[in-house]
Amino acid sequence: MKIHQEKHRLAVAGSDLSGSVFDDVNMSGCTYENVNMSGCKFHNINLSGCAFDDINMSGWSVHNVNLSGVRIDHANLSGASIVNSRMHGMTIDGIAVTELLAAWKERKAGREAGKS
Repeated sequence: MKIHQEKHRLAVAGSDLSGSVFDDVNMSGCTYENVNMSGCKFHNINLSGCAFDDINMSGWSVHNVNLSGVRIDHANLSGASIVNSRMHGMTIDGIAVTELLAAWKERKAGREAGKS
């Protein structure tokens, strides 16, 4: 099925749309419930203002994204890795991450100096 330059409201249930391609599509205000999106690829997507609840994001890879203002609450971050990222203003339990990292680096340098 091909839909091109149409404006419709769809109610899709109990369907298999695997392998579908969505390009230059406005899906703002859509609701997704009980949807399997494993293995999907997202590029140049605007998710501002979205809310995610009860989501399995294990194994996600996030690259070149703007997460400013994001709030992560009641999350399992075990094994998570943040690298090559701007963290100015980021906090964990109200403590600035830049301060946490500076204190950790200072403590690590002190331990290494003590070994000499």
